[in-house]
Amino acid sequence: MSASSTTASDLDLDADRALKARHRAVWASGDYPTLAHDLIWSLGTVLVDAVGITPGQQVLDVAAGSGNVAIRAAEAGAVVIASDLTPELFDAGRRAAAERGVDIDWREADAEALPFPDAVFDVVLSCVGVMFAPHHQRSADELVRVMRHGGTLGLISWTPAGFIGQLFATMKPFSPPPPAGAQPPPLWGDEAHVRELIGTSVEVLDVERRTVSVTAFPRSSDFRHYFATHYGPTMAVYRSLADDTERTRELDRAIDDLAARFTNDGAMEWEYLLLTAARR
Repeated sequence: MSASSTTASDLDLDADRALKARHRAVWASGDYPTLAHDLIWSLGTVLVDAVGITPGQQVLDVAAGSGNVAIRAAEAGAVVIASDLTPELFDAGRRAAAERGVDIDWREADAEALPFPDAVFDVVLSCVGVMFAPHHQRSADELVRVMRHGGTLGLISWTPAGFIGQLFATMKPFSPPPPAGAQPPPLWGDEAHVRELIGTSVEVLDVERRTVSVTAFPRSSDFRHYFATHYGPTMAVYRSLADDTERTRELDRAIDDLAARFTNDGAMEWEYLLLTAARR
């Protein structure tokens, strides 16, 4: 195609592909499977229990990472597909599933364009996963589209006011500007935002704000060091400041101050929104 025949839609598609490539690279960096196992492994059980998975159900875990939820759903007897934009995370998930004696179908998939037919899953789940897809309405529409009528949706998302939401707010002034149209991930932890996204074709069954207790970081600097070497989004911000020593030190101080504010007697409480819904 010549430059003169390139259309606006072609340019939008190229920009979207580039954005997704960057997202994949961010989450493939570091060691998210270890982080998820070390810090939030319990959330998989929370979400599976909340939706009441039963044997034989067809379950889709969207933005599944290394299978924190998918493995628990399979242990409950479901037939599970774990999908993620970043297949580099699947090897750790496959090992964990094998250790626990369950079979999972791992699929590379964009949450904003899921490669599945309409209305095929009894349960659709995402645990601090789909919230990181940049275009929230696209992802929400896909979650609803692939869910059967009468099927169940279960979501866990970090809240804007909770620790991880505040971590992103703290890193924002140090980060490159987000691409046009990309929305902040912690908005998925706002009940009104999620209700608007999923629309009237889905009935919200229950909404709760809960916390997961994290005791792995006795000092604020311990948290910073861990996330700067394990968590892709934090690593990306530090990489963007690699040539600016003073700004790097400012970010160090800001993250340490945040961690200190959320630590009490050696424990941090990370708030999340747990939402369950059913397709009408």
